[in-house]
Amino acid sequence: MPVLASHRKPRTKVRTTPPAVGFTTAALASVTLLSTQSATAAPVEPKPAIEDVQKKVDELYRQAGSATQQYNRAKAASTAQRAKVDTLLSDVAKRTEKINEARRELGAFAAEQYRTGGIAPTATFFLADDPQAYFDQSRLMSRSTERQQKAVDDFRTQQAAASKKRAEAVQSLESLTETQTTLRSSKQQVQNKLTEARSLLAKLTAEEKARLAELERKKEAEAREKAEKLARRQAAEAKEREKREAAERKAREEAAKESGGDSGSGSGSGTGTGTSPGSGTGTGTGTGTDGSYAAKAEKVLAFARAQIGKPYVWGASGPASYDCSGLTQAAWREAGVTLPRTTWDQVKVGTRVATSDLQPGDLVFFYDDISHVGIYKGDGMMIHAPKPGANVREESIYYMPIYGSVRPA
Repeated sequence: MPVLASHRKPRTKVRTTPPAVGFTTAALASVTLLSTQSATAAPVEPKPAIEDVQKKVDELYRQAGSATQQYNRAKAASTAQRAKVDTLLSDVAKRTEKINEARRELGAFAAEQYRTGGIAPTATFFLADDPQAYFDQSRLMSRSTERQQKAVDDFRTQQAAASKKRAEAVQSLESLTETQTTLRSSKQQVQNKLTEARSLLAKLTAEEKARLAELERKKEAEAREKAEKLARRQAAEAKEREKREAAERKAREEAAKESGGDSGSGSGSGTGTGTSPGSGTGTGTGTGTDGSYAAKAEKVLAFARAQIGKPYVWGASGPASYDCSGLTQAAWREAGVTLPRTTWDQVKVGTRVATSDLQPGDLVFFYDDISHVGIYKGDGMMIHAPKPGANVREESIYYMPIYGSVRPA
């Protein structure tokens, strides 16, 4: 009998293993994580333009210059205060010795009174063998009492004076402590500003440093151009002034001749003689004053030129290094003129002059906070100690914003 084919429907295979979801899930999680991180990460700040770096560094150097002047002022005050304290302490020591002398003298009187004892004057009179001897002794005792009283008065006077000086010394010591605190604070400010400036410069690439140097050269060239313009203007004004003065001299000479011609011969000679010295004296006085300042300025500039190439060091006043006001102070000292230590005080000395009227030797101050100064040498140029990392050099006065100028003597 033939085998019958099975008409049973074949079973559908059922998958018993779970789908491989591990990789898919991890991939989705990674994408989600990266998306979240991208969304929440802080945006990277763009690198500042080199022009902004230049402005920031210049501003930090200016702030360091201002802090340097604070340091210089505190240092000068500290030195003066220390000298005052030393003088007061010395005075207190001398007065203390005088107190001790007065105390010893009082002690001697007290000991003498203890040895002799105290007897009433009436009893002494009746017990005396000779009344005249009593009166003589009484006069001696009166003089002795006067000496004792004087000793007491001297002691009190010396004690009061010593107490006053001691109080002054204590007050001066307190002021000295405050000044020294300011000194340390100013020093820290300078160091912080310079550290920040160096940090900015250290982050620059070689290409950025080259770009920064190019910007500096451009700035210097623009400043020189302005200086040359000032020099041309001053030269033109000087030439015009000479022409005007020559014309005035000629007019005076002609007037003198006409005056001599109108008078008699003898009288004319006398009139001419009188006019000539008068004119000469007037001219000489003006020239003498200008010549005196010019002579001082020559000494100032000779000293300043000799310092060219020496490094700028904040707080320094020579001879190996200088800051800006240290250089101006040392230079004018060579001409016999004593300037204060800081730019803030130097600007108050002498006579204010306009930029167009500058003469060699004048001091030119910069920035609104008057934190820098240079010595004008003529033709729009100055000699100055510029900033940390630079040396004393000649430079256009237009390299920095001008505050004003003074003629110290």
